[in-house]
Amino acid sequence: MIVFPVTASTISAKALGVFAKEKYNLNKDYECKLFRTGMNHTYFLSDNKTNYVLRVYSHNWRSKSEIFEEIKLLTLLKENNLSVSFPIQDKNGQFIQEINAPEGIRYVVLFSFAQGNKVRFMDQETCFSIGTLMAKIHNLTLNKTIDRISYDKKSLLELPYKHLKQYFSETLPEMEFIKKIGDSFQKTDFSNIQNGVIHMDIWYDNMSVANKKEMTIFDFDFCGNGPQVLDIGYFCKQLFHIETDKKEYQLKVQAFLNGYQSIKPLSKKELRLIPKAGIAVFIFYLGIQSQRFDWSNIFLSENYLKMYVGRLKSWIDYHNI
Repeated sequence: MIVFPVTASTISAKALGVFAKEKYNLNKDYECKLFRTGMNHTYFLSDNKTNYVLRVYSHNWRSKSEIFEEIKLLTLLKENNLSVSFPIQDKNGQFIQEINAPEGIRYVVLFSFAQGNKVRFMDQETCFSIGTLMAKIHNLTLNKTIDRISYDKKSLLELPYKHLKQYFSETLPEMEFIKKIGDSFQKTDFSNIQNGVIHMDIWYDNMSVANKKEMTIFDFDFCGNGPQVLDIGYFCKQLFHIETDKKEYQLKVQAFLNGYQSIKPLSKKELRLIPKAGIAVFIFYLGIQSQRFDWSNIFLSENYLKMYVGRLKSWIDYHNI
């Protein structure tokens, strides 16, 4: 029989556990379990006392140098006592492992475990605390850059539309709507606002919360350079779709912004740009889902596109953009 090549595989948790225990000098009681597959694959390592997270990057998703930039950023944040899941060195002082998967080389990084729980429906106190932590991260990364993607009109709007065209006709009303949004951003001025290194994916699914106001942010896989208001806009937009009661949403988003501005003030221009920043990041991730069709094809369909654009429209209507 012909042996066919593989584009994506799921590494054996048992084999990965043996590999990790040897690389990181972990005791024999550690067990490795697959937590979830997705953009990358996540495994948990535990001996019932201490937990770690192993991320197995997808083949050809991030280069070794891109991962190293993510590690440098997380190390900086940890050294400044900011609550993030941080990378852990192996017994030889290395952060990045390489494994020879069927599809080719895949990189592996061990991270600290974020204590607490994912909280989808947050109260105002938690939203305030998230705002303060985000602002502290932004303060530390203000005017800094890393050797990774820069988030601008091209990467946020133009390239995602090109990826979408591979799967959807440009004559679909939803595609015309997305293109119109992209065209309208040519007149949006994102200059003269605060720039730095940004996370780009801060929402409830990428943080653990303990005691309402103790939180740890993780998954910096999309970190890069750009206007810091993008992080703010994305969090606000995710909160908007989670909180169906818009009176409650307004109270919670104001608590978040109050928390942020208690650490790092926003200009009037940045506050005005929050709704458009949220739109830009949402379209970016729709493009990512098309780019990574190997991961997203179970839901990437015309019905999904209609739903996604419907969410964009509800946000736009709410803010009278």
